[in-house]
Amino acid sequence: MPDTYYLISDLHIGGDEQLEQVDFLDELLDFLRDLAGRDEDAELIINGDAFGLWEFTGVEGPAKFDALVERYPELFEQLRTTGREMPITLIPGNHDYELAAYPEYVDRLAEYNVTLEQEVAIERPVGDYLVHVEHGMQEDPNNRIPDFGNPYANPPGYFVNRQITSRAGRLSGRGKYNWLKDIQAVTPMTQIPDWMVSNYFYREMSAWLRFSVVPFLLLFNVGLLYVGVFALDRFGVWSLPLALIQQFLGLFGPAGRLVELVLAGNLVLVLLLLAIAVPLSVFVRDARKTLRRFGLTRSRTDVEPVEKYLNRARTVFASNSEVAVYVYGHTHRPSVTEVGDSLALNTGTWLKRLHRVDPLFGVLPPVYYSSYRLNYFRLSPAADGGVIVEYDVIEKSDPGEETLLQRLLTRSPERGSSLPDRTVVSPDSGTAEPAETGSEPSN
Repeated sequence: MPDTYYLISDLHIGGDEQLEQVDFLDELLDFLRDLAGRDEDAELIINGDAFGLWEFTGVEGPAKFDALVERYPELFEQLRTTGREMPITLIPGNHDYELAAYPEYVDRLAEYNVTLEQEVAIERPVGDYLVHVEHGMQEDPNNRIPDFGNPYANPPGYFVNRQITSRAGRLSGRGKYNWLKDIQAVTPMTQIPDWMVSNYFYREMSAWLRFSVVPFLLLFNVGLLYVGVFALDRFGVWSLPLALIQQFLGLFGPAGRLVELVLAGNLVLVLLLLAIAVPLSVFVRDARKTLRRFGLTRSRTDVEPVEKYLNRARTVFASNSEVAVYVYGHTHRPSVTEVGDSLALNTGTWLKRLHRVDPLFGVLPPVYYSSYRLNYFRLSPAADGGVIVEYDVIEKSDPGEETLLQRLLTRSPERGSSLPDRTVVSPDSGTAEPAETGSEPSN
Protein backbone atom coordinates (compact mmCIF):
# COMPACT_ATOMS: atom_id res chain seq x y z
CA MET A 1 0.00 0.00 0.00
CA PRO A 2 1.47 3.42 -0.95
CA ASP A 3 2.18 5.89 1.82
CA THR A 4 2.22 9.03 -0.34
CA TYR A 5 -0.65 10.44 -2.37
CA TYR A 6 -1.00 13.09 -5.06
CA LEU A 7 -4.46 14.63 -5.41
CA ILE A 8 -6.03 16.62 -8.24
CA SER A 9 -9.63 17.13 -9.35
CA ASP A 10 -12.06 18.96 -11.60
CA LEU A 11 -10.31 18.65 -14.96
CA HIS A 12 -13.64 18.54 -16.85
CA ILE A 13 -12.09 17.01 -19.96
CA GLY A 14 -14.57 16.52 -22.81
CA GLY A 15 -17.89 17.85 -24.00
CA ASP A 16 -19.58 19.11 -27.12
CA GLU A 17 -17.61 20.98 -29.80
CA GLN A 18 -15.67 23.89 -28.23
CA LEU A 19 -15.74 22.20 -24.81
CA GLU A 20 -13.34 19.57 -26.13
CA GLN A 21 -10.55 22.16 -26.02
CA VAL A 22 -8.26 21.41 -23.05
CA ASP A 23 -6.10 24.46 -22.39
CA PHE A 24 -3.90 22.65 -19.87
CA LEU A 25 -3.34 19.40 -21.78
CA ASP A 26 0.40 19.91 -22.21
CA GLU A 27 0.84 20.67 -18.51
CA LEU A 28 -1.24 17.64 -17.53
CA LEU A 29 0.86 15.37 -19.73
CA ASP A 30 4.05 16.78 -18.23
CA PHE A 31 2.64 16.27 -14.72
CA LEU A 32 1.85 12.63 -15.48
CA ARG A 33 5.30 12.10 -17.00
CA ASP A 34 6.90 13.63 -13.92
CA LEU A 35 4.94 11.31 -11.62
CA ALA A 36 6.01 8.30 -13.67
CA GLY A 37 9.64 9.24 -13.14
CA ARG A 38 9.46 9.75 -9.38
CA ASP A 39 11.10 7.03 -7.33
CA GLU A 40 8.57 6.82 -4.51
CA ASP A 41 5.79 4.56 -3.31
CA ALA A 42 2.91 6.85 -4.23
CA GLU A 43 -0.57 6.92 -5.75
CA LEU A 44 -2.34 9.55 -7.85
CA ILE A 45 -5.98 10.13 -6.86
CA ILE A 46 -8.30 12.13 -9.11
CA ASN A 47 -11.21 12.92 -6.84
CA GLY A 48 -14.00 13.57 -9.28
CA ASP A 49 -14.92 15.47 -12.45
CA ALA A 50 -11.94 14.19 -14.40
CA PHE A 51 -14.23 14.16 -17.44
CA GLY A 52 -17.16 16.26 -18.61
CA LEU A 53 -19.51 13.39 -19.48
CA TRP A 54 -22.65 15.42 -18.76
CA GLU A 55 -21.59 17.81 -21.53
CA PHE A 56 -21.66 15.10 -24.23
CA THR A 57 -25.06 15.17 -25.94
CA GLY A 58 -24.31 13.35 -29.19
CA VAL A 59 -23.48 9.99 -27.61
CA GLU A 60 -24.84 8.11 -24.61
CA GLY A 61 -23.52 5.76 -21.94
CA PRO A 62 -20.09 4.13 -22.25
CA ALA A 63 -19.87 5.31 -25.87
CA LYS A 64 -18.74 8.60 -24.34
CA PHE A 65 -15.54 6.86 -23.26
CA ASP A 66 -14.81 5.95 -26.87
CA ALA A 67 -15.25 9.62 -27.78
CA LEU A 68 -12.76 10.62 -25.06
CA VAL A 69 -10.13 8.12 -26.22
CA GLU A 70 -10.57 9.22 -29.82
CA ARG A 71 -10.18 12.91 -28.96
CA TYR A 72 -7.33 12.61 -26.47
CA PRO A 73 -5.20 9.59 -27.49
CA GLU A 74 -1.99 11.10 -26.10
CA LEU A 75 -3.59 11.61 -22.68
CA PHE A 76 -4.83 8.04 -22.41
CA GLU A 77 -1.49 6.64 -23.56
CA GLN A 78 0.24 8.71 -20.92
CA LEU A 79 -2.21 7.45 -18.30
CA ARG A 80 -1.32 3.94 -19.37
CA THR A 81 2.42 4.70 -19.09
CA THR A 82 2.19 6.51 -15.75
CA GLY A 83 -0.14 3.85 -14.36
CA ARG A 84 2.56 1.21 -14.88
CA GLU A 85 4.86 3.13 -12.51
CA MET A 86 2.38 4.62 -10.06
CA PRO A 87 -1.20 3.52 -9.22
CA ILE A 88 -3.87 5.92 -10.51
CA THR A 89 -7.28 5.93 -8.84
CA LEU A 90 -10.32 7.80 -10.04
CA ILE A 91 -13.62 8.39 -8.23
CA PRO A 92 -16.70 9.88 -9.90
CA GLY A 93 -17.80 13.47 -9.51
CA ASN A 94 -21.10 14.89 -10.65
CA HIS A 95 -19.99 15.84 -14.17
CA ASP A 96 -18.67 12.30 -14.74
CA TYR A 97 -21.23 10.60 -12.51
CA GLU A 98 -21.89 8.04 -15.27
CA LEU A 99 -18.59 6.45 -14.26
CA ALA A 100 -20.43 5.17 -11.17
CA ALA A 101 -23.46 3.95 -13.12
CA TYR A 102 -21.96 1.61 -15.75
CA PRO A 103 -19.69 -1.34 -14.83
CA GLU A 104 -18.15 -1.16 -18.31
CA TYR A 105 -16.21 1.94 -17.30
CA VAL A 106 -14.22 -0.05 -14.74
CA ASP A 107 -12.85 -2.39 -17.41
CA ARG A 108 -12.33 0.35 -19.99
CA LEU A 109 -10.30 2.52 -17.62
CA ALA A 110 -8.35 -0.53 -16.42
CA GLU A 111 -7.05 -0.88 -19.99
CA TYR A 112 -5.21 2.39 -19.35
CA ASN A 113 -4.02 1.39 -15.87
CA VAL A 114 -6.57 3.59 -14.10
CA THR A 115 -8.52 2.06 -11.21
CA LEU A 116 -12.10 3.35 -11.08
CA GLU A 117 -13.69 3.09 -7.66
CA GLN A 118 -17.44 3.49 -8.10
CA GLU A 119 -17.88 4.96 -4.63
CA VAL A 120 -18.90 8.33 -3.19
CA ALA A 121 -15.81 8.34 -0.96
CA ILE A 122 -12.58 6.42 -0.39
CA GLU A 123 -10.02 6.40 2.42
CA ARG A 124 -6.27 5.95 2.41
CA PRO A 125 -3.77 5.45 5.28
CA VAL A 126 -1.08 8.08 5.78
CA GLY A 127 1.21 7.71 8.78
CA ASP A 128 -0.91 6.82 11.80
CA TYR A 129 -4.07 8.32 10.30
CA LEU A 130 -6.56 8.08 7.45
CA VAL A 131 -7.32 10.51 4.65
CA HIS A 132 -10.98 10.68 3.58
CA VAL A 133 -11.47 11.62 -0.09
CA GLU A 134 -14.71 12.47 -1.90
CA HIS A 135 -15.77 14.84 -4.63
CA GLY A 136 -18.23 16.88 -2.58
CA MET A 137 -21.29 16.99 -4.85
CA GLN A 138 -23.40 15.25 -2.19
CA GLU A 139 -23.29 18.46 -0.13
CA ASP A 140 -24.59 20.51 -3.07
CA PRO A 141 -28.41 20.33 -3.38
CA ASN A 142 -28.28 21.10 -7.09
CA ASN A 143 -25.79 18.30 -7.82
CA ARG A 144 -26.45 15.71 -5.12
CA ILE A 145 -26.94 12.24 -6.60
CA PRO A 146 -30.17 10.92 -5.02
CA ASP A 147 -29.51 7.23 -5.74
CA PHE A 148 -25.78 6.78 -6.29
CA GLY A 149 -25.10 4.16 -8.94
CA ASN A 150 -28.44 4.50 -10.69
CA PRO A 151 -27.83 5.81 -14.24
CA TYR A 152 -31.18 7.61 -14.22
CA ALA A 153 -30.80 9.29 -10.81
CA ASN A 154 -29.65 12.64 -12.15
CA PRO A 155 -29.80 15.86 -10.10
CA PRO A 156 -30.95 19.28 -11.41
CA GLY A 157 -27.37 20.13 -12.35
CA TYR A 158 -27.40 17.38 -14.96
CA PHE A 159 -30.20 19.05 -16.90
CA VAL A 160 -28.60 22.49 -16.54
CA ASN A 161 -25.36 21.20 -18.06
CA ARG A 162 -27.13 19.28 -20.81
CA GLN A 163 -29.18 22.31 -21.82
CA ILE A 164 -26.83 25.19 -21.04
CA THR A 165 -23.17 24.17 -20.74
CA SER A 166 -23.18 21.72 -23.65
CA ARG A 167 -25.11 24.21 -25.79
CA ALA A 168 -22.57 26.89 -24.88
CA GLY A 169 -19.89 24.56 -26.27
CA ARG A 170 -21.81 24.21 -29.51
CA LEU A 171 -22.43 27.96 -29.90
CA SER A 172 -19.15 29.39 -28.62
CA GLY A 173 -17.39 29.30 -31.97
CA ARG A 174 -20.03 31.57 -33.49
CA GLY A 175 -19.08 34.57 -31.37
CA LYS A 176 -16.61 37.30 -32.29
CA TYR A 177 -14.50 35.80 -29.51
CA ASN A 178 -14.63 32.16 -28.49
CA TRP A 179 -15.68 32.95 -24.91
CA LEU A 180 -18.97 31.15 -24.27
CA LYS A 181 -17.19 27.80 -23.73
CA ASP A 182 -15.70 29.22 -20.51
CA ILE A 183 -19.10 29.06 -18.80
CA GLN A 184 -17.76 26.08 -16.80
CA ALA A 185 -15.26 28.39 -15.15
CA VAL A 186 -17.91 30.75 -13.79
CA THR A 187 -18.41 30.06 -10.10
CA PRO A 188 -20.73 30.42 -8.36
CA MET A 189 -23.45 29.95 -10.99
CA THR A 190 -25.15 33.14 -9.78
CA GLN A 191 -22.31 35.05 -11.53
CA ILE A 192 -23.36 33.75 -14.96
CA PRO A 193 -25.81 36.59 -15.80
CA ASP A 194 -23.20 39.27 -14.94
CA TRP A 195 -20.52 37.35 -16.84
CA MET A 196 -22.69 37.12 -19.96
CA VAL A 197 -23.60 40.84 -19.82
CA SER A 198 -19.89 41.62 -19.45
CA ASN A 199 -18.88 39.55 -22.48
CA TYR A 200 -21.72 40.93 -24.57
CA PHE A 201 -20.73 44.50 -23.76
CA TYR A 202 -16.95 44.17 -24.16
CA ARG A 203 -16.79 41.52 -26.89
CA GLU A 204 -19.98 41.10 -28.88
CA MET A 205 -21.60 44.56 -28.91
CA SER A 206 -21.06 46.61 -32.07
CA ALA A 207 -17.99 48.80 -31.56
CA TRP A 208 -19.77 52.02 -32.57
CA LEU A 209 -22.58 51.33 -30.09
CA ARG A 210 -20.17 50.42 -27.27
CA PHE A 211 -18.10 53.59 -27.64
CA SER A 212 -21.27 55.66 -27.96
CA VAL A 213 -22.60 54.57 -24.58
CA VAL A 214 -19.29 54.42 -22.71
CA PRO A 215 -19.18 58.21 -22.01
CA PHE A 216 -22.72 58.09 -20.59
CA LEU A 217 -21.91 55.11 -18.38
CA LEU A 218 -18.56 56.57 -17.27
CA LEU A 219 -20.19 59.85 -16.25
CA PHE A 220 -23.27 58.25 -14.71
CA ASN A 221 -22.07 58.82 -11.12
CA VAL A 222 -21.24 62.43 -11.96
CA GLY A 223 -24.66 62.58 -13.57
CA LEU A 224 -26.28 61.68 -10.26
CA LEU A 225 -24.52 64.66 -8.65
CA TYR A 226 -25.65 66.80 -11.58
CA VAL A 227 -29.23 65.71 -10.92
CA GLY A 228 -28.95 67.00 -7.36
CA VAL A 229 -27.47 70.31 -8.51
CA PHE A 230 -30.16 70.65 -11.18
CA ALA A 231 -32.89 69.96 -8.61
CA LEU A 232 -31.52 72.64 -6.28
CA ASP A 233 -31.68 75.18 -9.12
CA ARG A 234 -35.03 73.98 -10.46
CA PHE A 235 -36.79 74.36 -7.11
CA GLY A 236 -35.11 77.68 -6.32
CA VAL A 237 -33.11 76.38 -3.37
CA TRP A 238 -29.59 77.22 -4.58
CA SER A 239 -28.67 78.22 -8.14
CA LEU A 240 -24.96 78.94 -7.64
CA PRO A 241 -23.65 75.33 -8.09
CA LEU A 242 -25.35 74.91 -11.48
CA ALA A 243 -24.13 78.30 -12.63
CA LEU A 244 -20.56 77.45 -11.61
CA ILE A 245 -20.69 74.11 -13.44
CA GLN A 246 -22.00 75.72 -16.62
CA GLN A 247 -19.39 78.49 -16.36
CA PHE A 248 -16.61 75.92 -15.83
CA LEU A 249 -17.68 73.75 -18.77
CA GLY A 250 -17.94 76.86 -20.93
CA LEU A 251 -14.20 77.37 -20.56
CA PHE A 252 -13.61 74.25 -22.68
CA GLY A 253 -15.69 75.36 -25.66
CA PRO A 254 -17.20 72.53 -27.78
CA ALA A 255 -15.69 69.84 -25.51
CA GLY A 256 -17.38 71.40 -22.50
CA ARG A 257 -20.69 71.60 -24.34
CA LEU A 258 -20.33 67.92 -25.26
CA VAL A 259 -19.82 67.01 -21.58
CA GLU A 260 -22.83 69.11 -20.65
CA LEU A 261 -24.86 67.26 -23.28
CA VAL A 262 -23.78 63.92 -21.80
CA LEU A 263 -24.73 65.14 -18.31
CA ALA A 264 -28.10 66.27 -19.62
CA GLY A 265 -28.60 62.83 -21.17
CA ASN A 266 -27.75 61.22 -17.84
CA LEU A 267 -30.23 63.55 -16.18
CA VAL A 268 -32.99 62.23 -18.43
CA LEU A 269 -31.86 58.66 -17.82
CA VAL A 270 -31.84 59.11 -14.03
CA LEU A 271 -35.32 60.64 -14.07
CA LEU A 272 -36.58 57.69 -16.12
CA LEU A 273 -34.97 55.24 -13.69
CA LEU A 274 -36.55 57.02 -10.76
CA ALA A 275 -39.94 56.78 -12.47
CA ILE A 276 -39.71 53.01 -12.81
CA ALA A 277 -37.74 52.34 -9.61
CA VAL A 278 -40.73 51.38 -7.45
CA PRO A 279 -42.38 48.87 -9.81
CA LEU A 280 -38.93 47.56 -10.83
CA SER A 281 -37.93 46.94 -7.19
CA VAL A 282 -41.13 44.92 -6.66
CA PHE A 283 -40.34 42.83 -9.73
CA VAL A 284 -36.68 42.28 -8.72
CA ARG A 285 -37.67 41.25 -5.20
CA ASP A 286 -40.18 38.72 -6.52
CA ALA A 287 -37.67 37.38 -9.08
CA ARG A 288 -35.06 36.87 -6.32
CA LYS A 289 -37.55 34.95 -4.21
CA THR A 290 -38.26 32.69 -7.20
CA LEU A 291 -34.55 32.10 -7.85
CA ARG A 292 -34.03 31.23 -4.17
CA ARG A 293 -36.83 28.65 -4.37
CA PHE A 294 -34.93 26.98 -7.20
CA GLY A 295 -31.66 27.17 -5.24
CA LEU A 296 -29.99 29.50 -7.76
CA THR A 297 -29.36 32.36 -5.32
CA ARG A 298 -28.92 32.66 -1.59
CA SER A 299 -30.36 35.06 0.94
CA ARG A 300 -28.10 36.84 3.42
CA THR A 301 -29.21 34.44 6.14
CA ASP A 302 -28.18 31.33 4.19
CA VAL A 303 -25.11 29.39 5.31
CA GLU A 304 -22.00 30.24 3.29
CA PRO A 305 -21.31 27.53 0.65
CA VAL A 306 -17.96 26.54 2.17
CA GLU A 307 -19.59 25.93 5.55
CA LYS A 308 -21.56 22.99 4.12
CA TYR A 309 -18.33 21.21 3.29
CA LEU A 310 -16.71 22.05 6.61
CA ASN A 311 -19.78 20.65 8.37
CA ARG A 312 -19.37 17.51 6.30
CA ALA A 313 -15.71 17.37 7.37
CA ARG A 314 -16.73 17.69 11.02
CA THR A 315 -19.17 14.80 10.57
CA VAL A 316 -16.46 12.62 9.03
CA PHE A 317 -13.98 13.46 11.81
CA ALA A 318 -16.60 12.79 14.50
CA SER A 319 -17.55 9.43 12.99
CA ASN A 320 -13.95 8.18 12.74
CA SER A 321 -11.22 9.57 14.99
CA GLU A 322 -8.55 8.04 12.74
CA VAL A 323 -9.35 10.48 9.92
CA ALA A 324 -6.97 13.45 10.01
CA VAL A 325 -7.64 15.00 6.60
CA TYR A 326 -10.89 15.46 4.69
CA VAL A 327 -10.41 16.06 0.94
CA TYR A 328 -13.03 17.36 -1.48
CA GLY A 329 -13.25 19.26 -4.77
CA HIS A 330 -16.34 20.39 -6.69
CA THR A 331 -16.28 24.12 -5.82
CA HIS A 332 -13.15 24.90 -7.89
CA ARG A 333 -11.69 26.88 -4.97
CA PRO A 334 -8.48 25.38 -3.57
CA SER A 335 -8.24 25.69 0.19
CA VAL A 336 -6.56 24.39 3.33
CA THR A 337 -8.79 24.91 6.36
CA GLU A 338 -8.18 23.91 9.94
CA VAL A 339 -11.13 22.07 11.48
CA GLY A 340 -10.16 21.63 15.10
CA ASP A 341 -6.90 19.65 15.07
CA SER A 342 -7.62 18.24 11.59
CA LEU A 343 -7.61 19.65 8.05
CA ALA A 344 -10.11 20.04 5.24
CA LEU A 345 -8.58 20.36 1.76
CA ASN A 346 -10.19 21.49 -1.46
CA THR A 347 -8.28 20.36 -4.55
CA GLY A 348 -9.44 23.23 -6.78
CA THR A 349 -9.61 22.94 -10.55
CA TRP A 350 -7.37 22.97 -13.61
CA LEU A 351 -9.96 24.87 -15.63
CA LYS A 352 -9.48 28.51 -16.47
CA ARG A 353 -10.35 30.67 -13.48
CA LEU A 354 -12.23 33.97 -13.66
CA HIS A 355 -11.72 36.89 -11.29
CA ARG A 356 -14.41 39.55 -11.23
CA VAL A 357 -13.21 43.17 -11.10
CA ASP A 358 -15.59 46.12 -11.07
CA PRO A 359 -14.62 49.21 -13.13
CA LEU A 360 -12.99 52.06 -11.25
CA PHE A 361 -15.64 54.57 -12.29
CA GLY A 362 -19.15 54.73 -13.68
CA VAL A 363 -21.73 51.95 -14.01
CA LEU A 364 -19.99 49.82 -16.62
CA PRO A 365 -20.26 46.00 -16.52
CA PRO A 366 -17.66 44.11 -14.45
CA VAL A 367 -14.57 42.67 -16.11
CA TYR A 368 -13.64 39.00 -15.64
CA TYR A 369 -9.89 38.48 -15.72
CA SER A 370 -8.84 34.95 -16.62
CA SER A 371 -5.95 32.99 -15.17
CA TYR A 372 -4.78 29.45 -14.44
CA ARG A 373 -3.85 27.77 -11.17
CA LEU A 374 -2.93 24.19 -11.95
CA ASN A 375 -2.58 22.98 -8.40
CA TYR A 376 -2.09 19.65 -6.68
CA PHE A 377 -1.64 18.35 -3.15
CA ARG A 378 0.90 15.82 -1.94
CA LEU A 379 0.15 13.94 1.29
CA SER A 380 2.85 11.92 3.00
CA PRO A 381 3.63 10.58 6.53
CA ALA A 382 5.47 12.75 9.03
CA ALA A 383 8.19 11.37 11.31
CA ASP A 384 5.84 11.51 14.31
CA GLY A 385 3.11 9.59 12.47
CA GLY A 386 1.20 12.69 11.42
CA VAL A 387 0.32 13.80 7.89
CA ILE A 388 2.38 16.23 5.84
CA VAL A 389 0.22 18.23 3.42
CA GLU A 390 2.17 19.94 0.63
CA TYR A 391 0.61 22.33 -1.86
CA ASP A 392 2.17 23.04 -5.23
CA VAL A 393 1.25 24.91 -8.40
CA ILE A 394 2.34 24.14 -11.95
CA GLU A 395 3.17 27.40 -13.68
CA LYS A 396 1.04 28.40 -16.65
CA SER A 397 0.87 31.89 -18.13
CA ASP A 398 -2.42 33.74 -17.90
CA PRO A 399 -4.35 33.81 -21.20
CA GLY A 400 -4.25 37.63 -21.46
CA GLU A 401 -7.65 37.69 -23.16
CA GLU A 402 -8.80 41.06 -21.79
CA THR A 403 -9.39 43.82 -24.33
CA LEU A 404 -7.68 47.21 -24.15
CA LEU A 405 -10.91 48.82 -22.95
CA GLN A 406 -11.27 46.28 -20.16
CA ARG A 407 -7.72 46.95 -18.98
CA LEU A 408 -8.18 50.72 -19.11
CA LEU A 409 -11.32 50.60 -16.98
CA THR A 410 -10.06 48.27 -14.22
CA ARG A 411 -7.08 47.38 -12.12
CA SER A 412 -5.61 43.93 -12.69
CA PRO A 413 -6.68 41.69 -9.78
CA GLU A 414 -4.34 40.40 -7.12
CA ARG A 415 -4.13 36.62 -7.42
CA GLY A 416 -1.63 35.71 -4.73
CA SER A 417 -2.34 32.41 -3.01
CA SER A 418 -3.02 32.40 0.70
CA LEU A 419 -2.43 28.65 0.90
CA PRO A 420 0.54 27.35 2.88
CA ASP A 421 3.14 25.37 0.96
CA ARG A 422 3.40 22.85 3.79
CA THR A 423 1.17 21.90 6.71
CA VAL A 424 1.63 19.11 9.25
CA VAL A 425 -1.43 17.69 11.01
CA SER A 426 -1.37 15.34 14.01
CA PRO A 427 -4.79 15.32 15.71
CA ASP A 428 -3.67 13.14 18.65
CA SER A 429 -0.98 15.67 19.56
CA GLY A 430 -3.36 18.58 18.98
CA THR A 431 -1.37 20.18 16.17
CA ALA A 432 -2.11 21.46 12.69
CA GLU A 433 0.77 23.68 11.62
CA PRO A 434 1.30 26.27 10.23
CA ALA A 435 -1.69 28.20 11.51
CA GLU A 436 -2.16 30.42 8.48
CA THR A 437 -4.64 28.42 6.43
CA GLY A 438 -7.60 29.43 4.35
CA SER A 439 -9.22 29.64 0.97
CA GLU A 440 -7.76 31.24 -2.09
CA PRO A 441 -9.86 34.07 -3.56
CA SER A 442 -11.67 33.13 -6.75
CA ASN A 443 -13.95 35.92 -7.94
